[in-house]
Amino acid sequence: MLGHVNKAFTKEDETSAPPMVPARAPLPAGTPNYVTARGLEKLKTELRELDGERARLALLAAGVDRAQALAHLAARKSALEERLAGATLVDATKQPRDEVRFGANVDVRTASGASRTYRIVGVDEAEPAAGLVAFISPIARALLGRSAGESVSVRTPRGEEELEIVGIAYGEPADARTS
Repeated sequence: MLGHVNKAFTKEDETSAPPMVPARAPLPAGTPNYVTARGLEKLKTELRELDGERARLALLAAGVDRAQALAHLAARKSALEERLAGATLVDATKQPRDEVRFGANVDVRTASGASRTYRIVGVDEAEPAAGLVAFISPIARALLGRSAGESVSVRTPRGEEELEIVGIAYGEPADARTS
């Protein structure tokens, strides 16, 4: 059986497998895809970048690698277009100024006296390390609907935390405008 090669050592037709596309941030079924103006622009920029990437790939010689890359881009673009089609822009200028709502910048103080600022944003815009928290996150859910002076208890990776809301503002924070 010299001519027989174990299937484990052969290269499968790589174009037959569907491309693995990283999942977008999850959005619970039935939950609107709220976005800030910044978040919507971020999604549109990502779509333009995918189109540019596809145009560059189209110039490459045909082959398995190119076909796989194009399939991967098409899958990513489809997921992004689906997310954009369901996007609901929330106008922060129409939010009540005395209550935490979507798009708010919320200044809080911990029980130990440490200050933090969170901005309530859409799932695609969330960057917890930068203080941008998705409106569906536990911390955002604890803050939403509250006013300055109120305290909330929230479970975080650090454990149960008591946060006092010390300020609420709307509009893009200075660091978000430059990024």
